[in-house]
Amino acid sequence: MNTSPEIILDCQKLTKTVVTGSGKSGAKPLTILQPIDLQVKSGESVAIIGASGSGKTTLLSILAGLDLPSSGEIYLKQKPMHTFDEEQRSKVRADHVGFIFQSFLLISSLTALENVMLPAELANDDNAKEQALEMLAKVGLGDRVDHFPSQLSGGEQQRVAIARAFVSKPDILFADEPTGNLDSKTGEYISSLLFDLNQQQGTTLVLVTHDQKLALRCQRQLTMDSGRFIEQQIMAEVS
Repeated sequence: MNTSPEIILDCQKLTKTVVTGSGKSGAKPLTILQPIDLQVKSGESVAIIGASGSGKTTLLSILAGLDLPSSGEIYLKQKPMHTFDEEQRSKVRADHVGFIFQSFLLISSLTALENVMLPAELANDDNAKEQALEMLAKVGLGDRVDHFPSQLSGGEQQRVAIARAFVSKPDILFADEPTGNLDSKTGEYISSLLFDLNQQQGTTLVLVTHDQKLALRCQRQLTMDSGRFIEQQIMAEVS
C-alpha cells in the first residue's frame, strides 16, 4: 500500500511577466518569474529564500491563489488554479489556504478576537468565537482578546495574524517574511509558534524569508535568483 504523502501543490512551468514603462520609451515587458516547476507534499515545510527582487513574493502570491501566472499550470489540492477566476480562487483559499503577511494586515477597527474570528465567520462556522478564543490562547494572547491592533506590540500583532491564519485549520499555510518586522527574540518565538502549530495540525508550510534560522527549520530550502530556482537543500524527508 502506498503511504507516501499526497502532492498538495503542483506547479508546472509557471512564469510571470508584467509590462512596465510608457510614453516615448514605450511599454516594455519585464519577466519576474522564469519557468518554474515545484511540487510540495502534504505536511511538508518549505522555505523560499533569495535576495530582494528575485521573485519570491510574486511566486508566493501565485502559489496562494492571490495572483495568476502569465503562463504555466498550478494545481492546489488538485484544483487548476490557473484556469479559475477570482471568485473560484477565493473559494479554494477559504477552504484550504491560510496566509500570513509581513505587515500583519489586521483590521484596525476590530479587536484581536474579532480579527481571528473573521475567516471562520466568512466560512459560516457556528463555532467561530470558540475556535478564535482557543487559537488566541494557543499563541499566548488569551488575556488580550479585547485589545485593538493599535494596543498591541508588533510581536503580538503577528501572533494575532498567526492565530487568524490557523483558525480555519488550513491544509496549506503561506507566510511572507513572517519574522521580517520583528526583533530577533520575538522572531524566534514566532518561528517556534509557526512550527508548533504546523506540527499540531499537520499543516503544509510554505514561507518566504530572509531569516536563515527560520529557513533551516524547514525540511526544504529553495533559493531563488532572477525569477528561477538555482539551488535546493533538503534537510529531512516527509514521512
